[in-house]
Amino acid sequence: MNEVLNNILTRKSIRSFKDEQIEDDSLQLILKAGIHAPSGMNKQSWQFTVIQNKDKIEALSKVIREALGRDKSYNMYNPPTIILLSNDRDNSNGLADCSCALENIFLMANSLGIGSCWINQLKTICDEKAVRALLSDFEIPENHIVWGIAALGYAAIEGKAHEKNENVIKYVK
Repeated sequence: MNEVLNNILTRKSIRSFKDEQIEDDSLQLILKAGIHAPSGMNKQSWQFTVIQNKDKIEALSKVIREALGRDKSYNMYNPPTIILLSNDRDNSNGLADCSCALENIFLMANSLGIGSCWINQLKTICDEKAVRALLSDFEIPENHIVWGIAALGYAAIEGKAHEKNENVIKYVK
């Protein structure tokens, strides 16, 4: 099977991570894959904010949990590493650009045996006071929206494969 297609087909969301931190060399490859994603008009106006501090990840989980009224069990699956993908709110391609970068991140992580999961709760609450204060502490610009978070780490349990709807393809020739 084609190596790229195999990587796509074997990637699954991981929602339980080991405490072990991913290696710096692997993280650099993951980030390289992310910044090589396409961006509308090649603006590359995104920012990749990497957090590998357990207390800071928990602080982010807490402000998200409180802003959204989630129960205390919400913890973004407790990963050892997260990458917040943000983009200028005035960039009409910001969401698409960050989505492309996230997919590259997820696929590179999978190819390295590192699990990943897309966390997307921040996009609508970035400007709530407690959330923005923490994002500012992480040096995310005030004019940025966090369009997604990549939760990364070694899988504590295997991800679940989901059926794919093959009936969504239409050909026009």
